[in-house]
Amino acid sequence: RTHHEYDIARQLVRSGTSIGANVHEAGTAFSKSDFIYTMSIASKEARETLYWLRLVGRLDLNIAPLGPTIRENRELINILTAIVKHAQSTS
Repeated sequence: RTHHEYDIARQLVRSGTSIGANVHEAGTAFSKSDFIYTMSIASKEARETLYWLRLVGRLDLNIAPLGPTIRENRELINILTAIVKHAQSTS
């Protein structure tokens, strides 16, 4: 593996694990605006994760098919976006 592949993998792990960490943190938000802000960060991290997944898919790394993971990530983006929009509309 090249140095660049490890950099991409590190970024993918960082953004992917940040999603769950931010969702967990939003569960203990001090206010609705704090909840919205933290869930928005989770949504942004999910979008970044999608970017890295697409990049990995374009490289010939001989790994498992990424299609199901990309679809799940898109579903997660939709869920997080809906949560943020709903919370904003009920503020």
